[in-house]
Amino acid sequence: MTTVLPTTQLGSTGMQLTRTGFGAWAIGGGDWAFAWGNQDDAASVAAIRHAVESGINWIDTAAVYGLGHSEEVVATALRGVPEADRPYVFTKGGLVWDPADRSATPRRAGAPASLRREVEGSLRRLRVERIDLYQMHWPAEDGTPLEEYWQVFTDLKREGKIRAAGLSNHGVAQLETAGETGAVDAIQPAFNLIHRDAASDVLPWARDHRAGAIVYSPMASGLLTGAFTAGRAALLEPGDWRARHPDFTEPALSANLALARALCPVAERHGVTPAAIAVAWTLAFPGVTGAIVGARSPRQVDGWLPAASLELKEDDLSEIAAAVRASGAGSGPASPAAAAF
Repeated sequence: MTTVLPTTQLGSTGMQLTRTGFGAWAIGGGDWAFAWGNQDDAASVAAIRHAVESGINWIDTAAVYGLGHSEEVVATALRGVPEADRPYVFTKGGLVWDPADRSATPRRAGAPASLRREVEGSLRRLRVERIDLYQMHWPAEDGTPLEEYWQVFTDLKREGKIRAAGLSNHGVAQLETAGETGAVDAIQPAFNLIHRDAASDVLPWARDHRAGAIVYSPMASGLLTGAFTAGRAALLEPGDWRARHPDFTEPALSANLALARALCPVAERHGVTPAAIAVAWTLAFPGVTGAIVGARSPRQVDGWLPAASLELKEDDLSEIAAAVRASGAGSGPASPAAAAF
């Protein structure tokens, strides 16, 4: 018996999503260019099943996460889940890796034949006949025009291989171009208290065009959980991509952690974790359908799960906006009221 959580429709797709979804990047494991370090598959399966049993009704993964491994872990976790309780499964294509060199940065490819090979690979690894939402992970860098690769997504939808088509990490001009070829059902931008720029452009675009918006990294890859420290940043494994990212090194690290600490009083008022507040903040913005939240264990799921039903009040949002300004962290609108809606 699963818990029932509030839902919102994903654009015009008819899919009703819980406000938070399970993000499956980290469970891809180690030994590839953008890994979070090694990960125990049994813990990953337990985390996914716990999220689903707790009412979360969608999972976001990508072919490139663990170079196919994340999709396989998701399929394992969902094996045997009754159809009535089965979550939507979203994945992404357009990043092609070299099997002979797992450490090499995957190529951003949009060639139609390549995308069709990718979608068949994802269908096979996920053990499904149709992908609920298939997304272009990044704009192509192989010379394929956007109109050409977006036509493939439109065709895949017509053929029934995917239910809905989305664009991740694409700007407004690109979204406009894609829309001339076929409907953009959903967008997926990075959006959190540090990286707030999406509130100025792509989120308003999604609302105006009735596209769903599922935002990623709402906890800023762990920085906003309330559990991250400068000491922990210094001890990140060399195989963890965060060890070389500017958000996790000075001068930005101190400002980011000061902002994270400022979430604690708001969290205490609501009886939740700072992580849940960070996620709920993203959900307070018009146009946001849901937030993708990663977890590597059932305990981590429990840390952010309250965000799925938490609504921040005006005084909460004002206090957080003041903390954003005081810390000097990141860029973009500090509150829904300051955004371009």
